[in-house]
Amino acid sequence: MREILNDLEHGSHLSDPDPTKRAQNAMKAPVVKRFYRDVTISEEPEGFGVHLDGKPVRTPGHNALRLPTRAAAQLVGDEFAAQSETFNPVSMPVMRLVNTAIDGVATDPQAVLEDILRFASTDLLFYRADGPDRLVVRQGEAWDPVLDWAREVLGARFFLAEGVMHVEQPRESIAAVGRHLKEREDALTLAALHVMTTLTGSALIALAVEAGEIDSETGWTAAHVDEDWNVEQWGEDFEAAARRKTRKAEMMSAVRLLEALKAVE
Repeated sequence: MREILNDLEHGSHLSDPDPTKRAQNAMKAPVVKRFYRDVTISEEPEGFGVHLDGKPVRTPGHNALRLPTRAAAQLVGDEFAAQSETFNPVSMPVMRLVNTAIDGVATDPQAVLEDILRFASTDLLFYRADGPDRLVVRQGEAWDPVLDWAREVLGARFFLAEGVMHVEQPRESIAAVGRHLKEREDALTLAALHVMTTLTGSALIALAVEAGEIDSETGWTAAHVDEDWNVEQWGEDFEAAARRKTRKAEMMSAVRLLEALKAVE
């Protein structure tokens, strides 16, 4: 039987020099007919694998798809099992994230860590509106608890600014975030944190959710205070709402993977 996703690559998707983008591009493929019946989880010396009709799933980069916990492997297995007559990777956000981690992030975790730190240096939470007062209050209520956590737990203090003018953050604070990230340097965790960071525009929100300081719904809402305010004032755009729904699904998939990675067998 064909190894999963080999037929979806067509070779042309593997040309990007960035390994993470290469892994993501490999998932941009046409929908194909489902070619397996049974999905099982197998415990192996290196972790837990997903098997289709008894044969192991591999990533687009031909690496073994293995997860450190059964719960994490089950997330991927459930996505395979949920496919109907057709097989559509777009409907499998956890699998795409795992593929990105194994084929991309694992080859250069430092680059991903540094990208998260770049977000931390210009974090959404630092830039406040100068009015109206109700928006200022909402931002404070949603964002200040995360900054308080960063100060108390990470030892990172940040400067705030009104508007979008860049404000330079203390190097010591960015270094403190970096030390926290270093303890989460495994490829799967970094990949999930990177997805959460880019979707919210806030590394601090992503880290607070991962740490359990705030739940995922609170984090998602905090990241969209400004957007929600604009919707209240001007109404909701249908296409923007659809994009937001898709992004939220990606965010929650990353959160589920993080939770599964911490699951005790």
